Amino acid sequence: MEEITEGVQNIAIASDSHKKNRIQVSNTKKPLFFYVNLAKRYMAMHNEVELSALGMAITTVVTIAEILKNNGFAVEKKIMTSTVDMKDDTRGRPIQKAKIEILLGKTENFDELMAAAAEERELAPPEEES
Repeated sequence: MEEITEGVQNIAIASDSHKKNRIQVSNTKKPLFFYVNLAKRYMAMHNEVELSALGMAITTVVTIAEILKNNGFAVEKKIMTSTVDMKDDTRGRPIQKAKIEILLGKTENFDELMAAAAEERELAPPEEES
């Protein structure tokens, strides 16, 4: 019986830590690079990040993942697609929306790239206010 209890506690802990590194992306609320920079911070803290989106925001998630991969920050670990039942706000009837979840992990040189970017910011001349 103790083994079962311990197993259930481990499952709860695993699911909690999994949610801490999830970013639910909207294509209307924040600019693209807000999510790119947030994903970098999440990877620095948790070694991986899960980007999640519904419907029209799927394009934004794919773009964020591609920016991180093409700049050497992330590698793709898993891509999951599904449909989610939701209620249509205008008509009040159930509809299905496409959902994507992309799990990205840090590359081997992630920390070096982050350090180089931080150094670049320190060396950049301060912007003049107009």
